[in-house]
Amino acid sequence: MKLGWYLNRLRNMEPAEIIHRLVEQQRKIVSKYRDGGWQAVSARALNPVFPQWREALLKATPAQKGAIERAAQAALQGRFSALGANWPARDPEHLFPAEFWRLDPVTGTLWPAETYTFAIDFRHSATRGDIKYVWEANRLQYLPVLAAYLALTGDGRAQRAIKVAIASWHSANPPFRGVSWASGIEVALRAISLIVTLDLAGDGIGEESRDQVAQILAASAYWLKRFPSAYSSANNHLVAELAGEYLIGLAFGEKAAGPRKALLEEACKQILPDGLGAEQSPTYGAFSAEMILLCAAAAKASDAPFPADVATRLAAFADAVNWLPKNASYGDDDEGRALTLGNEDNYIGSTAAAICGFLGRPGPVPDADDFRSIFFGAPARFLPKPTGLKTFAHGGLSVWRGAINGRQVEIMFDHGPLGYLSIAAHGHADALSLTLFVDGEPVLADPGTWAYGSGGVWRDWFRSTPAHNTLNISGKSQSIISGKFNWSHKATATLVRAGPEPHWSLCARHDGYEERFGAVHQRSLSHSPNGILVTDQLLGKGQEAEVVFQLAAGIQARLDGNIVTLVRHAEPLLTIRFPDHAIDIRAGGDEPGQGGWVSPRFGERQPAPRIAWRGTVTEAGSSFDISLIAPQARSGLKYHAGQAPD
Repeated sequence: MKLGWYLNRLRNMEPAEIIHRLVEQQRKIVSKYRDGGWQAVSARALNPVFPQWREALLKATPAQKGAIERAAQAALQGRFSALGANWPARDPEHLFPAEFWRLDPVTGTLWPAETYTFAIDFRHSATRGDIKYVWEANRLQYLPVLAAYLALTGDGRAQRAIKVAIASWHSANPPFRGVSWASGIEVALRAISLIVTLDLAGDGIGEESRDQVAQILAASAYWLKRFPSAYSSANNHLVAELAGEYLIGLAFGEKAAGPRKALLEEACKQILPDGLGAEQSPTYGAFSAEMILLCAAAAKASDAPFPADVATRLAAFADAVNWLPKNASYGDDDEGRALTLGNEDNYIGSTAAAICGFLGRPGPVPDADDFRSIFFGAPARFLPKPTGLKTFAHGGLSVWRGAINGRQVEIMFDHGPLGYLSIAAHGHADALSLTLFVDGEPVLADPGTWAYGSGGVWRDWFRSTPAHNTLNISGKSQSIISGKFNWSHKATATLVRAGPEPHWSLCARHDGYEERFGAVHQRSLSHSPNGILVTDQLLGKGQEAEVVFQLAAGIQARLDGNIVTLVRHAEPLLTIRFPDHAIDIRAGGDEPGQGGWVSPRFGERQPAPRIAWRGTVTEAGSSFDISLIAPQARSGLKYHAGQAPD
């Protein structure tokens, strides 16, 4: 498996990257013998990076203070949950034993402690579980929460917990030993947590803890500079690493000119001009935007604000989010955050509101207990969700929002690239996929992510075309998977046309099946009086194909002839009318493809009905074309054979 992984990565590398990887490998070998422990780390005095945040915290609303208290109390009681898992409860008198930093809560196993970090096989070993769970605890993102609680209440338990956590982590994770040093993004996010913790706690944690933090930050800065993400890996990992380097530099009283310049460049690469994220994932876009926003706030506090083009990109992201349905999902989502109270229901909306608060512009309404708006501010005024059709040309997404038969309907149509850079690490094979929300809740759903390292064959399923609301041929994906975060063949999607309101229409195609099956998939959408009309065509060679509609959890499907009625809480929502061919509706199953599954969050999956129509699909005008027709008196989709709409 290792050999195959390396070969697949090599296929997506240009010569310059191969040389970079060889140099990087040599550095890893040399660094193995850098074994002086903390005694070899030279650290300097620390300066505030967010000096304004402690005062802002004192102005938090009762709802925000209540949310901080609830999260802090959970931490003080030894409870921690993330990525769909609950860690074993710890004794409040011994909150951070050394084993906590190495524990996989799902398998109950411990990762190595003293082993050189790059000698630990976290990508291919299946014996210890998914490394993401261990890394999540090592991000220390509960410490800023405890620091905020300490600043608000003066509770000595929070003060002691912060000190104990810092001392325990420092003792259990000497420089470059153990899995906590294996990934730059983890090193950076931990550093950010510690910097924010110090600024919120003020003088409340004492010199010994500050000295330990200074050593951790100094070692982190050295490691981030030595092993940066580059070339095919320069996605959100690079943004996090640059943010970590920049903020560590400010903490040590430096201008951090190099990381700052590189971060400014990445801001305009990874947030596209239309505001969508380049990684083809709303949550990864929010993750990168949040880290850029964090650094923009620090730059402003240090009287060296970021240039206007960064603010323009951040504002574009916030505007794009306002078009998306709440909790819109496509591509990967591993719940990465920079600042967080823990599980949150509206991350992309919270990030967009924080951007607007920081920039002093109108924006979406944050939740009443929103954590980020304490520090970045709330929007100058609140904007309602826009209506109509919006096409994001750079991000490759069209969104329509409006009323049909008295219901609020939101549609997303994906005609974008597979993902970002040569490996498209966090993209899914979902070109021409359709997702639909009715009255604010998902009905035709994106399947989600499930898991990364421990996902196995299910990782491939949740990324595959047959799991999404689009057409597949022979159960094959449009783009060919060649690893957990890699592809050997990438479909290219193109928007053919977009017709304006009021009777809007969209048409897009992709070439993912052209070489293997001699056909180009084209999908057309148009607004009909009672719903949405969808037509699928295979341009070139006609094929036996499958068209999938993955329902959200909690939606039931009732089949009557060639009509499927979708029901939520005993209320019919819409119907789908199919051609008179095979219609299969199944949920769950022991193996991928046996039925439908959705993953509402990382680490969780639920059975949900998957409607699959199977029949022959030909070029435009054939009687086997597939469309969706709305029912009477309800919003709906209607599927029928006929000519593609003009």
